[in-house]
Amino acid sequence: MTDRPRILGALLMEHVGLDPAKLESALTTDRRPGERIGQTLVRLGAVSEEQVAQTLAAQLGLTFRAGPLEPAGEALEMVSPELCRRHGIVPIATRPRWITVAMHDPLDLRAIDDVQFQTGRHASPVITTRSAVEACLAGVPHADEAHRHEIPDPELTPRHADASCHEDDRDPSALDLTDLVAALPPQLRTGRPGSESIADVERDARRAPVVRLVDGIIQRAIQERASDIHIEETASEVRIRIRVDGVLRSAIDLPAGARRAVLSRLKVMAGMDISVRRRAQDGRITLAGERRPLTLRVNTLPTSAGEKAVVRILDGAAAPTNLSGLGMATGDLTRLRRLLETGEGVVLAAGPTGSGKSTTLFAALSEIDREKKNVITVEDPVEYRLAGASQVHVDRRAGLDFADALRAILRQDPDVVMVGEIRDRETAEIAMAAAVTGHLVLSTIHATDAPGAVTRLLHMGVPPFLVAGGLAGVIAQRLVRRSCTLCRGSGCDRCDRGLSGRTGVYQVLTVTDVIRDEISAGGSSARLRRLASDAGMKTLASDAQRAVAEGLTSPLEIGRILHSLSTTGRPCTACDDLVPYGAHGCPGCGRPVTRFCRCGSALEPQWRYCPMCVRPVTRT
Repeated sequence: MTDRPRILGALLMEHVGLDPAKLESALTTDRRPGERIGQTLVRLGAVSEEQVAQTLAAQLGLTFRAGPLEPAGEALEMVSPELCRRHGIVPIATRPRWITVAMHDPLDLRAIDDVQFQTGRHASPVITTRSAVEACLAGVPHADEAHRHEIPDPELTPRHADASCHEDDRDPSALDLTDLVAALPPQLRTGRPGSESIADVERDARRAPVVRLVDGIIQRAIQERASDIHIEETASEVRIRIRVDGVLRSAIDLPAGARRAVLSRLKVMAGMDISVRRRAQDGRITLAGERRPLTLRVNTLPTSAGEKAVVRILDGAAAPTNLSGLGMATGDLTRLRRLLETGEGVVLAAGPTGSGKSTTLFAALSEIDREKKNVITVEDPVEYRLAGASQVHVDRRAGLDFADALRAILRQDPDVVMVGEIRDRETAEIAMAAAVTGHLVLSTIHATDAPGAVTRLLHMGVPPFLVAGGLAGVIAQRLVRRSCTLCRGSGCDRCDRGLSGRTGVYQVLTVTDVIRDEISAGGSSARLRRLASDAGMKTLASDAQRAVAEGLTSPLEIGRILHSLSTTGRPCTACDDLVPYGAHGCPGCGRPVTRFCRCGSALEPQWRYCPMCVRPVTRT
């Protein structure tokens, strides 16, 4: 909606007899920068404030509400006084899922967004005069006055271990959340459980202090670049943790009495049923931020202690623009781009949950010409917005799963298809069949390394010939925390012990003809690793060491990755170093782990004769 002053001026001339000369003067010489035409006319005395408001209501098809305003107490309690004063609004009435807001500037869309975010309800504006708003807000106490009757008990106020610590030495974000907790009503702040009545819980969830606390927790997580917020009950309190760069860290502890109100507030915002506590629920919150919109996925889960909630923060506008920024080695990057340039086959991103697989696929899609190619994605949920691509959201409740969506997509004449995850045999077979018929299919799969992804497909029951014919390559990956670019790893106030943000370590397997033959024959993981290594594939551990050598991360950080990859080998009996499966000797001490006959055949430990040349085995 945009401000159209000439139309408003014409309506004022028609309805209230505005002098055309005064209108022309207001539009040209007398209008101040940033001033709306109605404000200018009122300042010049050409029309009254009420006449402008009534005409604007008629222009926009909204209701006009004359002063004095008489807001309902429940409506005022749902919106903080600070927000009302900042935007010049008065919440005057509520009904299920709606709140009516009186405002003198109905074109202030940010005010509408802020009200909807804070209340979890749709905002319905009515038009009034600026003086009516100011007169009403003059009788509304400020936040500090509103909570004077809720001064925290000194014994319950969080204290620092060092009594001489100055307040300015505390972390500002932590200080804000602590103050918000202190402003909670006494029955929530003391830790005593509140009423089990649904009506009471809903009223608590809509109290301004609870609203501000939940908003503060979300804003704290966004400011610290968190990917998730965890809200869980412990023995005597509620623990709030956020995941930053893959690591959970404590944000604040809440009194146990606030748990129901905080969880119910999240449920209201996410469109969930606050009365349901004994089954899992999923919801979604859309935040209209100043710089970019964010989506929050909310999931609640019943536990022995009550309920636990996890909020996943998704930035749809943060899609990577190319593969170069992922931290991939030059050789691996070249091999991956060659796989994409062929335009056919299945390319899988493999790794555990949270290893950046989707980010890698969207970086790959960003380098594909989406003007000349038909690119379609099917995801659960849609994480990144990709211009020029058709993106489908899986909805199992409506009967649309990955397999059904993929079948439908293949009838849409696609060139490139991205499937969020291969979870079952049916989806895998459809993807492989599509690749065989000339489509480029990108997807993710849970596997420890690239050869393990091939084995996973075979274990799903996908026919070996279909995997061999459809699979083009696999990118296995892990995420490690990146060395801070400001302090270069030495530690500063903008990083965590020299680490800030994340980069990836990768392993790229290109399916060659020899590997296809091995897959068709149902070859073992060890044999596949050996053939892939011969074709140029490196290990994840070696790429992690490469990331350290290039200064992308720290030795301490990759120690965690190397430890998690220990299952891809076995310890040497001589030096305890890790021997990769399929290797003939220890890379640490050189001790052979496989015996060979003089004819070159590998020998099992219990064999007395070589099965190939029937020579007696020499014991060593």
